[in-house]
This record gives sequence, structure tokens and C-alpha cells, in this order.
Amino acid sequence: MTLVAVLSCLLLIGTPPALAGINDDYFEGNVFVLYGGNGSLVPPKVTLAQSLQADKPTLLVFYVDDSKDCKQYAVVVSRLQAFYGRAADFIPVSVDSIPAKSTYETTEPGYYYKGFVPQVVLLDRSGKEVLNEKGQVPFERVDDVFRELFNLQPRSQSVQLKPRLVNEFSTELAE
Repeated sequence: MTLVAVLSCLLLIGTPPALAGINDDYFEGNVFVLYGGNGSLVPPKVTLAQSLQADKPTLLVFYVDDSKDCKQYAVVVSRLQAFYGRAADFIPVSVDSIPAKSTYETTEPGYYYKGFVPQVVLLDRSGKEVLNEKGQVPFERVDDVFRELFNLQPRSQSVQLKPRLVNEFSTELAE
């Protein structure tokens, strides 16, 4: 019995902490849920084809769950959705889910993917590509393009936008 207790204590003391974090390339779950604090992004509410038919701007975000850059960029995507989530469709696309084909239709995310993560593609209401950039594209850069699409004043001339709550958490029990 004593031997079991000693071995248990040694295992608990010698157990390393979780190896994954926001500054490494280890997998630990979906980046939007864990780091963006936004489980409403995954799975996307609509497909790209549905969004294009709905006559709404569409933001495609290509990512992988085990990328430091994607983990860090999830926060920016969540901030963008807080401002534009009702007026535009946000479609995160795990590049691991893109089927390997030689050609894609314009209604398929693979058509816009250029082999990098994170990658951000913004399509206007007609499906025309108005932004396609790789890497951690700054919030302000994407915001500027959204402002043009929605005919909003530049940030320097407008009243500060107020974000809507994306994933409000309530601890109250409802009856």
C-alpha cells in the first residue's frame, strides 16, 4: 500500500504540464474556441456557396489548429466578428478539410486558398475578391476594407464602433 502511495505521488509530481500554448505549434483543440474565446465561429453557420447566394460579404479565414500564428490570429478574427458578424458571413476554413483536387469552383474555399495560414479572404456581396492576404493581417487592414464595403467613414472620422457580444456566458439557471 505504501509503495502504491509513493509511486502515485511520484507520478503526480513528475507529470509535466500541458505542452501546448498560444506561442507554440502544438495541437490542443480548435483555435477559435481556445484562443479567440469564440465558439460561435466553429462550425460556420453557412457554407461559402450559401453565403454567396445570400448577397452578403464573406470573410474566409484559412487556419490550422496547430499553428502559433493561427492561434494568435484567432483573437483578431473574433474582434472582427464582434463588429461585422451580423452584416457579413464569417467562415473559418480548416485547411485540413479542403479536399485535394486539381481545380475548384468559385463556391469552394479551395479556390481561394494559396497555401499559407493564416490567410484572410474577403469577398464583397457579388462574390468579388476585395482582400486576399496571408499571415496575421492587422485588424485595421481588414476593418478598412469592411468599412469600404459598408460605406462607413474611416476610423479617424467616425464614432467609435461598439462591438456586440459574441459569446455571452451566463451562469444563471433559467426556470
